[in-house]
Formats: sequence, C-alpha cells, structure tokens
Amino acid sequence: MTAVSDRIGGDRPVFSVEFFPPRDDAGESALWRAVRELESTDPAFVSVTYGAGGSSRDRTVRITGRIAQETTLLPMAHLTAVGHSVAELRHVIGCYAAVGVRNVLALRGDPQGGLREEWVAHPRGVSYAADLVRLVRGLGDFCVGVAAFPEGHPRSPDLDTDVAHLVAKLRAGARFAVTQMFFRIEDYLRLRDRVAACGADMARVPILAGIMPITSAKGIERMAELSGAVIPAAVRDRVQAVADDPAAVREIGVDVATALAERLLAEGAPGLHFYTLNRSRSTREVLGRLGLLPVHVPSAGR
Repeated sequence: MTAVSDRIGGDRPVFSVEFFPPRDDAGESALWRAVRELESTDPAFVSVTYGAGGSSRDRTVRITGRIAQETTLLPMAHLTAVGHSVAELRHVIGCYAAVGVRNVLALRGDPQGGLREEWVAHPRGVSYAADLVRLVRGLGDFCVGVAAFPEGHPRSPDLDTDVAHLVAKLRAGARFAVTQMFFRIEDYLRLRDRVAACGADMARVPILAGIMPITSAKGIERMAELSGAVIPAAVRDRVQAVADDPAAVREIGVDVATALAERLLAEGAPGLHFYTLNRSRSTREVLGRLGLLPVHVPSAGR
C-alpha cells in the first residue's frame, strides 16, 4: 500500500479528510455517503478515528479495511495507547495489516473517563505516543504519523514542553504530523517554526493543518471544549448571531474555514486536514473555493 508520506510534503499542497466510526446503522449509512462523495475529490488520504480505550476498535478496523478494499481512497487508521497492553496493541496493528492498512496515526489517547481525568498507563502498555510509534514501526513496513497541537496539548505545562514531545515522536520514527483543529493561523505558524528550529531534519517534516468547518453553534463549542481550541471572539460572535439558522451557521463555517485555509496555503502549509464529522458538503465547498477540486467535481453536495 502507498505510504501517506509519499503523498504529502511535495511541491503542491494536498488535503486529507477524517471520519469517525458511527454508533449505529444510520450513522454508518451517512458515513458511507460522505466517503463516496469525497472519494471523487481525490484526497491524499482519509483517516478513521479510534475511540478512547479502544471503544470503537472493531468498527474502526472494519471500516478502515472496507475503505482500503472497496474504494480508491488511501486510508490511515488511528491507534491509541490508552487502555491497551502491548500484546493488545500488537494484535490491533496485526488486524490493520491483515486488511491491507499500512498507514497509522499513533496517539497516546485521551483518558477513558474524559479529558479532565488523570491519564493512567496500562500496567503492561506504553506511556507515551513516542513509545507507540516505535512499537508500530518495529512490527513491519508501516508509515506512522502523529498528532500536533498548535495551542499546546491540554496536559502540557507549556509550549516548549509540548514541542519537545512532538519532536520526540518524530525522532521515534513518525514521518509526518497532523494538527488538532485550530482557528488562529499564528498558532500553527508558531508550532511549525518551533519544530523547524529543532534541526534540519525537523524542518523537513510535513505538518498538516487541521481544519473543522463550523456546521452548528453548539457543535463547535463542544468540539472546542474537547480539544482545547480557542474560538476567536469575532468568529464566535458571527456564529452566535445566527445560531438558530443552521444554513447561515454552515455558510459562516465555510467562510471562516476558507479564509483560514487560504492564509495557511499562502504561508506554505504542506496540506490541510479536514475534520468532516462524517459529512461532505462543507468540506467540498471549501475545497471548491480554494480551487483544490478536480475539474469534474462540483463543490456543492450533501
């Protein structure tokens, strides 16, 4: 299987999209509609998330495998260390390999009880994402990516510590990074510059910028709370002014995401990673405005 690293970091900016495993059959139908609609946009890869403590492990493996086997898309599977022994992690990695998936995003993961709970390593597991990177790389020909946090991980005491953890993950064998969603370009640029200052090898690592187009007022507040992302006051005020009009909120979301994406690309970001919430319309509209859609693909959709 093609490595994600072969599709990013070149002379032209790329984009990727992210899905999460649905909870029921109706959600899975919506997911597959989005997969098929976004397939025609030719993303560099698509990622499938993995619930805390492996809560969606089997569904994630199955969906990622189906994408690999039934579509033209390149899937990247998430893998979290929380709640798993090394033996269990080896098993999951083997399951991914068995369905033809060789691209993995290695994450320490959030505590099973929520972000505010203490993170406790499994007694026979690993403690850091860098350890997980080494584990995956040691089990075969896998391309491994890691998470990056433009505003700092909620558990990091400061940005310097956070960058040090990211660099440790990259030097453990990760070949690229994908950021958490953010709204302020200066946070991304600061992160990129701090990583690049750690050495020429780090300056060459692609750091994809995570973007989540706003689709609902309550939804974006919830996602910001979970991720620790700061919503600029100007954006929050625009959304709250039309909070009862879903169409207007979504249009603002497309405007805000497009403006951020344009600035990121102008500043040399190697790629954009869209958090789709298993819907395709807003992402496709942003891509259309950016001129990143293939000529035969309309920007409007579901």
